[in-house]
Amino acid sequence: MAEPVTRPWDELEGLIRARDAAGIARFFAELPPGEIARVIARLDEDEQTHILRELKPAHAAGLVGQVPDTQAVAMIGRLEPPEAAAILETLPSNERADLLTSIAPPEAEAILAEMAPEKADAVRELARYAPDVTGGLMVKEFLAYPLDRTVADVVDDLRRNVERYKRYDVQYAYVTEDGRLVGVLRLRDLLLAAPATPLSRVALPDPVRLRDDATLDELREFFRRHAYFGVPVVDREGRLLGVVRRSAVKEALAERTAEDYLKSQGIVGGEELRTMPLLTRSRRRLSWLTVNILLNVVAASVIAVYQDTLSAVIALAVFLPIISDMSGCSGNQAVAVSIRELTLGLVRPVDMLRVWLKEIAVGSFNGLILGLLVAGVAVLWKGNVWLGVVVGAAMAVNTVVAVTVGGLVPLVLRRMRMDPALASGPILTTITDLCGFLLILGLATQFLPRLTA
Repeated sequence: MAEPVTRPWDELEGLIRARDAAGIARFFAELPPGEIARVIARLDEDEQTHILRELKPAHAAGLVGQVPDTQAVAMIGRLEPPEAAAILETLPSNERADLLTSIAPPEAEAILAEMAPEKADAVRELARYAPDVTGGLMVKEFLAYPLDRTVADVVDDLRRNVERYKRYDVQYAYVTEDGRLVGVLRLRDLLLAAPATPLSRVALPDPVRLRDDATLDELREFFRRHAYFGVPVVDREGRLLGVVRRSAVKEALAERTAEDYLKSQGIVGGEELRTMPLLTRSRRRLSWLTVNILLNVVAASVIAVYQDTLSAVIALAVFLPIISDMSGCSGNQAVAVSIRELTLGLVRPVDMLRVWLKEIAVGSFNGLILGLLVAGVAVLWKGNVWLGVVVGAAMAVNTVVAVTVGGLVPLVLRRMRMDPALASGPILTTITDLCGFLLILGLATQFLPRLTA
């Protein structure tokens, strides 16, 4: 007889019931990092809270960093302010700010009141920025020294603050004058220099930097050109504010891609996880589905208008979903290209005419090919050339409509300061279905005698 499979969360639940704090810590230490989020998601809220309270703050922060932000916010929000503050203080400043800005303001302020003043101030500073600009992605944990210091001063500071600095992701130290960034100090140069050497002779002058309002796309291009682990961030006066890590930019880009995908699939209102309450998940889905069903009713009403034609030539019913689906696919390709070019800064809403002409060109060529293919299928199936003309022409014209709409809608929505990924799909689907049904049934009505002969 096969032995029953022991699931890791069953073992963890046993440790929780036994209140075995050492066992819980050992369990997570031995668990592969990729399994942590999956295991925690299987626990109920009380069990998750118990784990955070049993572990040391640094270990609890490690768990919080392994789960999705939505779940991390919920876990932190269930703790008392002193407990939450102790955990959050061990996280990098940007992660700390991301979590606290997602918590309700009264609870967030209560947690900030329990933190060390300098860490609370760092959170408030980072919270002023949008999450997808340099200021919102930077960390405040960096090394900076005044220009008038010596190598010995820096080495002494490093030795005195070993416990503090070992949590920093240190690759460079920065040199400032009146708070302004004036140089970068490689640790290798620091170690090889004589103790009495002034930093002005060791530091590399005029280092690369980015403004605190640089966009995520600008950050991506910067790290594409430079093989740096991080880049210093300055304000408009050149004062050093923080450092943006390459890894933070990669994570932000991945999150943006995931969010755009969810929006394009009708998941609105933020991230959805199956651990969320049923009503929350249902509301987020229905907000799009209810609108979409109304749009589909509008498109389907065309069929009701031409129901006599459809009854007379029942073969048309086979081609309706083909034309609708293929046109939707063509339009979605155009949507994807427009959103990508908007992201890269290659087009702007003012470029609508250029985008329209480019899409007409590719839509006409692809529409001709697709129209000929579907027309050939119709003729081979029914032996009626006029049926092939009707469905082929409908396919060709609707392909042109689909790609032009798909190419332009994201630009229109961007001009209206709306998210192109959120509404391009439903709008495109409705227009392509409406035009496709109207074209094929309208043409069929005009050629009805030839189709029924």
